[in-house]
Amino acid sequence: MSALLPRLFGDMTDWLEVDFPRVPPAIRVEDRVSDREYVLRAELPGIDPEKDVQVTILNGVLTLKAERREQTDATSRSEFRYGVLHRSVRLPVNADEAAITATYDKGILEITVPLTAAEATGRQITVTIR
Repeated sequence: MSALLPRLFGDMTDWLEVDFPRVPPAIRVEDRVSDREYVLRAELPGIDPEKDVQVTILNGVLTLKAERREQTDATSRSEFRYGVLHRSVRLPVNADEAAITATYDKGILEITVPLTAAEATGRQITVTIR
């Protein structure tokens, strides 16, 4: 039986060299919310925020898009990932979209979204008698 396994599976080390189709890399984020603000922190090391980062908002969805450009060095192997990274998050209902700010420091993009006072969403319904 032990002699049969290598013939069935072959040398599995070849599998490590195969470039399987990958899901486009997402931006890793962490967030926190308080009564006054929603803060989203995104991990974007090695990216020039002035040229390669876009932060947009549409219909209550905040989208981060960043591009990591490939450096041309003569190497025989590279496991670095280059290309477009993206991540979208839905903002709280009471987000003040006009006052959103973003800062970049040491590879971390921090987006602060001020929150307005929560509005009452319900109302009393009068019951009529027929």
